[in-house]
Amino acid sequence: MQTNALKSVDLEGNDMLDFLNPEQYEAVVTLDKALLVLSGAGTGKTKVLTTKIAHIIEKGYAFPSQILAVTFSNRAAREMKERILKLTSGADGVWLGTFHAICARILRQHAELVGISRDFTIIDAGDQVKIVKQILKELNVDGKMANAVVSKISRWKDKGITHDDPRLDVALEKRVYKIYQERIASYDSVDFGDLLLYVIEIFKKHPDVLKKYRDRFKYILVDEYQDTNMSQYVWLRILSPLGQGICCVGDDDQAIYSWRGAEVGNILRFEKDFQNPKIIRLERNYRSTGHILGAASSLISNNEKRLGKTIWTETDGGEKVIVRRTYNGFDEAEFVMEKIEFLHRKEGVAFGEMAILVRAGFQTREFEERLMAHGLPYKVVGGLKFYDRQEIKEVVAYMRLIYQPNDSLAFERIINVPRRGIGASAMAKFHALASEKHISLYSAAREILMGETLRPSLKTALEEFMKLIESIRLRRDLRPTDVAKIILDESGYLAALGQEQTIESQTRIENLKELLIALEDFEDLPTFIEHISLVVDSPANSGEELVSVMTLHSAKGLEFDAVFLVGWEDGVFPHNLSLREENVEEERRLAYVGITRAKKYAFISYALNRRIYNQWQANPPSRFLSELSKDHVIFG
Repeated sequence: MQTNALKSVDLEGNDMLDFLNPEQYEAVVTLDKALLVLSGAGTGKTKVLTTKIAHIIEKGYAFPSQILAVTFSNRAAREMKERILKLTSGADGVWLGTFHAICARILRQHAELVGISRDFTIIDAGDQVKIVKQILKELNVDGKMANAVVSKISRWKDKGITHDDPRLDVALEKRVYKIYQERIASYDSVDFGDLLLYVIEIFKKHPDVLKKYRDRFKYILVDEYQDTNMSQYVWLRILSPLGQGICCVGDDDQAIYSWRGAEVGNILRFEKDFQNPKIIRLERNYRSTGHILGAASSLISNNEKRLGKTIWTETDGGEKVIVRRTYNGFDEAEFVMEKIEFLHRKEGVAFGEMAILVRAGFQTREFEERLMAHGLPYKVVGGLKFYDRQEIKEVVAYMRLIYQPNDSLAFERIINVPRRGIGASAMAKFHALASEKHISLYSAAREILMGETLRPSLKTALEEFMKLIESIRLRRDLRPTDVAKIILDESGYLAALGQEQTIESQTRIENLKELLIALEDFEDLPTFIEHISLVVDSPANSGEELVSVMTLHSAKGLEFDAVFLVGWEDGVFPHNLSLREENVEEERRLAYVGITRAKKYAFISYALNRRIYNQWQANPPSRFLSELSKDHVIFG
């Protein structure tokens, strides 16, 4: 094992450098060439970035306004600024922010060069969908495709593909993209993708503007370089073609966002992109024990597309990683509960220092159910608790209304789900009559339906809805799973989601399939309705230490004393949509991220049988398990 000691002598006479290890020190003081800092998990990349910026300012190598620091989130930007201010008082002038924030700042100075005003509006995803729906309607195309089209447009922009790019060979998509771009320009608006594309266009067509920014930024620092997409990569290359003063910090082993446009190839070809570049590897880990790092390193070494590094620690080996085989998903969840209770009672690990990491959001339900049954406080990080998710609440509202038609809250939630043209004005009439006669909204709607106050199209929509509810009510004595299937089918709910063809809609469909599995545990509708009421109405654990439940993607950047990595079966993890070799490498990086979140304890579990999408499956153990070094793992 390496034994590099901390630097005790600062060659530059600057106290802030005294607390760096040799590799961190070298990364901070290297200023004369393109620099790639390969920073392994828990090796102090943010410390390097913030110290480097403070060092440049304190030594007078550049004014703060000559430093550009780019991050991937506003949270990271805020944290970085706070840490720099603790090191030097001159950080306020640094151009520090996300790619989008920096580009918005530049674009507001030169917007007229791309035909918009400096007061342009930045539209969000909801606005994008509205505009695309309008366009599809004008083209006599089903508006349910809007979400999928917006998703495609965003991906094209991530790749730097404009509406007139010859690579767009599908006539309809190309036409919609072109009209969309013209439409938002006429609104004096841009979307997030435009912020980068417009600045790239300005830089390419106006050399004087490009020279201004090349001259301004003496040093450019980029965080999480492995997560850059093609547009961000092109923007950086144009701004610093030779790489002078550029410092990119990242970890090719933690590149896990290809599904949202990130290109791991950007970091892998760094040495080819710039003249005489320097690569420094930060390999000393300050987070995890030796056994956890050994298991993670043995796993990730199986990836071919990586620059290579081996993280190490001076701490002792600690506990080996435990791999547990369970019979089914229920047994797996019980195993996790048993270990959580043991670690809390016997080892003194706080609930807030434990996390359950799943590959996909639908997997959280079984663990949430067991956490509640055991009375363990928890939170779902990066998402809602299972029964708080929109699609679950809506289907449950259907079931509540079918069980009890006088449930006005349920009626109001699903009267227009999926959309059937019953809007706010109709609801106002229902509310007015219900209030006047002290009856439920359902009864009020039935009375209004018998009159002549509704326009024909609205009356037809309401009639169809009432017939739907009454029809399903006749079958309410079926098992809850069957009732839910009828709702999803006959209401058109599932079909509407399927037509959206987005990652979000697919996730919602997976959650609904998981709901069908949960319903198998109940014999009748009343029992399930009561269970849901108790779950939803259970008191919040405000102020308590909470066990975190989250996806592996959401866990990146976090750390816990104990981590439970669950569902390690082929088809679950690696995900069945990622079993091609090039995709398996990203899944393996995701597994690496998961293991390296653990500081003291790491548990991996898999089930011999698992019910997925309401079907029992017997998937083989994850291929990743055989790649874990037996020197660091206990199989049981």
